[in-house]
Amino acid sequence: MTSTTVDRDGNATSQAQQQTPPAKVPVVRTLLKSLREYKKASLLTPAFVAVEGILEIVIPTVMAELIDEGITGGSMPAVWKFGIILLCLAMVSLASGFLSGKYAAIASAGFAKNLRHDLFEKVQGFSFTNIDRFSTGSIVTRLTTDVTNLQNAYQMIVRLGVRAPIMVVVAWLFSFRISPSISLVFLACIPILGVGLMGLAALVHPVFERVFHTYDELNNTVDENLQGVRVVKSFNREDHEVRKFSRVSERIFVDFVKAEKIMSFNMPLLQFCMYASLILIAWIGAQQIVASGNNAALGLTTGDLTALVTYAMQIMMSMMMLSMIFVMVIISRASSERICQVLVEQSTVTDPENPVTEVADGSIAFEDVSFRYSDNAEKPVLDHIDLKIESGQTIGIVGGTGSAKSSLVQLIPRLYDVTEGSLKVGGRDTREYDLESLRDEVAMVLQKNVLFSGTIAENLRWGNPNATDEELRHACQLAQADGFIQEFPDKYDTYIEQGGTNVSGGQRQRLCIARALLKKPKILILDDSTSAVDTKTDQLIRGAFHHEIPDTTKIIIAQRVASVQESDMIIVMDNGRVLDKGTHDELLASCDEYRSIYESQTKNQAQPEELEGGQA
Repeated sequence: MTSTTVDRDGNATSQAQQQTPPAKVPVVRTLLKSLREYKKASLLTPAFVAVEGILEIVIPTVMAELIDEGITGGSMPAVWKFGIILLCLAMVSLASGFLSGKYAAIASAGFAKNLRHDLFEKVQGFSFTNIDRFSTGSIVTRLTTDVTNLQNAYQMIVRLGVRAPIMVVVAWLFSFRISPSISLVFLACIPILGVGLMGLAALVHPVFERVFHTYDELNNTVDENLQGVRVVKSFNREDHEVRKFSRVSERIFVDFVKAEKIMSFNMPLLQFCMYASLILIAWIGAQQIVASGNNAALGLTTGDLTALVTYAMQIMMSMMMLSMIFVMVIISRASSERICQVLVEQSTVTDPENPVTEVADGSIAFEDVSFRYSDNAEKPVLDHIDLKIESGQTIGIVGGTGSAKSSLVQLIPRLYDVTEGSLKVGGRDTREYDLESLRDEVAMVLQKNVLFSGTIAENLRWGNPNATDEELRHACQLAQADGFIQEFPDKYDTYIEQGGTNVSGGQRQRLCIARALLKKPKILILDDSTSAVDTKTDQLIRGAFHHEIPDTTKIIIAQRVASVQESDMIIVMDNGRVLDKGTHDELLASCDEYRSIYESQTKNQAQPEELEGGQA
């Protein structure tokens, strides 16, 4: 099933298009770059594991000597000698095991920490086009569940992944030294187990891939519900949301059960090989002991058989470890591919080789600009736009929903690159600028007003980290926000909840406008950013702009004609095209669309006044 999302101007985009995976990437090489300062711990872990594993294999050999020379031979000096050797080997093995565990934890946790940092840093550098390719839920899953899967897999690989092969190889060599014929039993079991595990891997990998894609959908469902919780409750849609969540959760349950059913063959296969080996070793070994009369010079002894059984158990336990690693690697393989998709994603908006670092002024020129959100889009969102805006002008933009007003202004700070034509700011193409320098001179207050958890002052200083208290208050006075801030007990130290849920929509808008003003930009863009404030406050904000920041280019997108009618130029947009442009009076005379919008709004405003007059 392919879900469909809607972009910032109402254009439908399928989720399948958004999350098109890149070409195959070198997964291991890409991931290992995140080790950095934890390379030392990653190298020390297998070194201590190797010491621990080899000592565990040497111990049965010493034990066999103790049995044959000390116990069977009745020699107490031999018992003491080999007993002390066993104790020393056990202590060194214990210390090696402790150190290998310590460094494995440091290496895996550090690797995961760096990987999360690299992922988050990569996402911060994405353009809007890149972000549109991955859903919010998908990015959250990759930063959490997928990284945790890789952390667990890495810890198992650097520890058990080294220990198990060493123990298998060295234990087999020691068993071959004791009895070449019996050691062949192990060689017969290993390929049977290997082929079985590879078959299980081929079956279960696509199931786990599907599980993680469904996890993305689950996170998207939760995120969407929490973002719109007020709408859900106001329409009594809680039951519908629960059912929607349950459907996605059920799909995860079904796929996980399917994967576990396949993986459940892992342990029976391992146990079959283990018990078959022990039976064959006991049968062949008993025959050889009887034939030699338990004489080491003539053949196998009881001590040798004890060592062989121990080696058999060690080999099979190592194979069990490998099977556990195998399961973890299967799970983490899908996670590693998903993480690498983000790490190798190249931002569609990058700095040029020799970027311009200074924006001369706030002039803007759209020269035959067309724009598509996706190369696969049938028609452009913006179609051959030609506009010239002088520095310091106030520009109003009006138009119906989906007319691409927001898309137009998002090109100015290069949130997206133009598809065709040229967009110039300060006399230069936006693609010639250093991104940071360009965006420092453009302040945007978007349709969705976002405040972060922290105090009002901390939120405002996103616009200017070095702003003084006086500058904060001045910006808030211009945005008509200082009045309500002063009414709070803690004033500018008032704590804002995540998303600004403890202030009203109008208050959020005014705080966001103040934050933008603190940047002291050459271009200020308000994308329907006064829709939640009353007409009088809107007028006061525009008046403050006119008197306090006359040299700043101001672009105001609005639904209310009253918000833009005093602008130097008003642009009327429809379906991605500039329908007309001019002053308020010029458009009333020449543009039917503008006149229709104006008359519908003035009529609606007049009716309450007429009613009030009649009642008086």
